[in-house]
Amino acid sequence: MNAQLASAVSVQSEIVEEFSFLGDWTERYQYLIDLGRKLATFPEAWRTEPNRLVGCQSQVWIVPEGDAERLVLHATSDSTIVSGLIALALRVYSGRTAQEILAAEPKYIEAIGLKTHLSPTRSNGLAALLRKIKEYAARADAGERFEAPAA
Repeated sequence: MNAQLASAVSVQSEIVEEFSFLGDWTERYQYLIDLGRKLATFPEAWRTEPNRLVGCQSQVWIVPEGDAERLVLHATSDSTIVSGLIALALRVYSGRTAQEILAAEPKYIEAIGLKTHLSPTRSNGLAALLRKIKEYAARADAGERFEAPAA
């Protein structure tokens, strides 16, 4: 395993450990809400149709920035729990190489119980988010460079 993949894996391990300290799903959902509230500011100018994630019941916007060497992802949602799911995904994938993003499977989802505790619509939205992240990574790996729109 290369060092970069280990870092994505270790971040997922940290997430699993954090969730292991939380008792029931009421506490876990509250933690997700808290994480969502701490997402970086997402400029209003980026909340456009081309940046909207299709496949989510909630409104979700995602903007990539960078290239194969370092792909930074900016995202937000109008839902607090979905924002928390975004925060976890960005923690695992944003700021990494395209290769690392493509290689790192989101094992934390099942490990912390999200797979069984999310509603079908939230599960579909999370899957759509992860597909979009992998799509951006594949495009970056193929040589595409992303510029964030002016805020």
